[in-house]
Amino acid sequence: MWSRKFLLLPLLALLPVTTVAQKKPVIIPGPPTQASPAVTDAFIQKQFGDSCSLMAGPPQLVADLDADGVPDLVVVAKCRNPLADRDEYGFSVTDPYDTFFGFGDVKITSTFATDEPERRGISLLIIHGTETDGWRAEKPKAKFLLINLPMKSIAVKRLTVKKRSILGVYMEETGEGETTSSVLFWDGKKYRYTQLGSTME
Repeated sequence: MWSRKFLLLPLLALLPVTTVAQKKPVIIPGPPTQASPAVTDAFIQKQFGDSCSLMAGPPQLVADLDADGVPDLVVVAKCRNPLADRDEYGFSVTDPYDTFFGFGDVKITSTFATDEPERRGISLLIIHGTETDGWRAEKPKAKFLLINLPMKSIAVKRLTVKKRSILGVYMEETGEGETTSSVLFWDGKKYRYTQLGSTME
């Protein structure tokens, strides 16, 4: 009788832990909004360096892209030499577009030249916000500079990845992909690019 009680005690001790783990909330991000007040070049250069300046025209979007319950910032900018500034300002330079096609080394793909001079250096900047100060924090949770995206326009919309509802950056593409639409989304570790109709698993 006593031996049974002693055997049950360790199992009972594990029950609260298991229950807590099972009740972890699933965060469903809300709809995107516009940055207010608007983001300035001074703010962008403080986070990404003097080589970056905002592009006139594209929207400045605020949305919870990494589904942590805190809004993030998405803006389009021109950045002349991001690799030279990434260590100084603590951001990651990634190339989801060329990674999708099998070329993931930004030291190489950052040298790829476009046939359209006015599109050189166009980048997508994303800032993950902190719980206390959001994306305007002095030291954000994370910062990303995405290069070589053939985007003509951007919008943040909902998508489903592995049965989860998240927010992604949808793009209408220009150049060779003029009739192509694509989406960028956070997979938990990095931003991934996929053309609409491709698998997102």
